[in-house]
Amino acid sequence: MGTLYIVRHGQASFGADDYDQLSDLGRRQSLRLGQYLRERFGDKLRFDAVLTGTLRRQIQTWEGIAEGAGLNGPRLAWPGLNEYDSHAVIHAIHPEPLPKADTPELYRQHFRILRDGLSAWMRGETEPQGMPSYRDFVHGVTSALDHVRTQHSGDVLLVSSGGPISTAVGQLLGTSPDTTIELNLRYRNSAVTELAFNPKRHALVSYNTLPHLDAEPYRDWITYA
Repeated sequence: MGTLYIVRHGQASFGADDYDQLSDLGRRQSLRLGQYLRERFGDKLRFDAVLTGTLRRQIQTWEGIAEGAGLNGPRLAWPGLNEYDSHAVIHAIHPEPLPKADTPELYRQHFRILRDGLSAWMRGETEPQGMPSYRDFVHGVTSALDHVRTQHSGDVLLVSSGGPISTAVGQLLGTSPDTTIELNLRYRNSAVTELAFNPKRHALVSYNTLPHLDAEPYRDWITYA
């Protein structure tokens, strides 16, 4: 039996013109996770495979983990692990531009509309521009899980985003679309989910954990966007 460690990317650049890159804190979160893994496993730390999406924030997170842990080796790019386009999801139900989310109320408004947009997309009521159907999005995620299950037997690291990760867990547990959305929006940057797997199935062991930040110096490193 193997263990699949699924990691959400570190804090990205929410509210910036280019969201798809790690903030300074996001890089520190990634480095710290790598350091923690080395501290936990020592010389036994190794991964049979590393999978990421093709987004920069996902790749940069793996690079930070690898640097912190002293790891090297190939990375398999898996486009099905890419995040949905939140702007397209919102635009499909709210064509007018939203104001920049630079106050608590505007931030909450942004995520209220995102919830509604995700729900409509998942029910097949909208077709956000440039995005796959929700069924195809799910297939992109589950195909990565199937690859791990059928091609590997040791420890595997997968770096993705909140949407694909919550989708993977939702598929395993058979959750409703609304529950999957809530799992998504509460997933923390650089958090780890563990799945045990064998050739037949995956099983959830832990979800959305931050063991690498569980000390006083890192308490203000916990972020969600």
